[in-house]
Amino acid sequence: MKIDTLGFLELNSISKGIETVDQMLKIAEIELIYAKASCPGKYYILVAGDTSSVERSIQYGVEIGESHIVGNLVIPRISEEVIKGINRTDIPESVNAVGVMEYYSCSGSILAADVAVKSANVSIVALRLATGIAGKSYVVVTGDTEACNTAIEAGVHSTKDVALLINKVVISNPRKEVFESLVY
Repeated sequence: MKIDTLGFLELNSISKGIETVDQMLKIAEIELIYAKASCPGKYYILVAGDTSSVERSIQYGVEIGESHIVGNLVIPRISEEVIKGINRTDIPESVNAVGVMEYYSCSGSILAADVAVKSANVSIVALRLATGIAGKSYVVVTGDTEACNTAIEAGVHSTKDVALLINKVVISNPRKEVFESLVY
């Protein structure tokens, strides 16, 4: 399956979320990245695939989810770094700087992460979506200081009308212990 698009649904009902993800998987050929309940009593669905399949599944998910839909997002031409960031499997060996963007919504971090890695020479270290952090989310990128600054500014700018930013920061030469706490 060709994965070039990411789709995301956020619901305020766990039971409706479970029903919705089942129907989304039945209507289109998509890959389920994850579907889970999280704080504060929401249900998050993240799928990937080709653009038309993801768009069809998200549209159908919105219909099934009805009034329980809190947010939805489709990002065509998603950076592979975003998928890796969600399922972090490799950790950079050296770190010059880290940049962090923190949001009140998962869709904010997903969109900001995609724009950040496309705008500067950075890698995603972590992309944490809601679980155990009261429904908030954050993305951590690494690269040189200038690249991190560029990426963070681009990511924040891309979400200014669609997501509520809590804070952003770029740290040059972070202590090893701080960096390790972000990836483990």
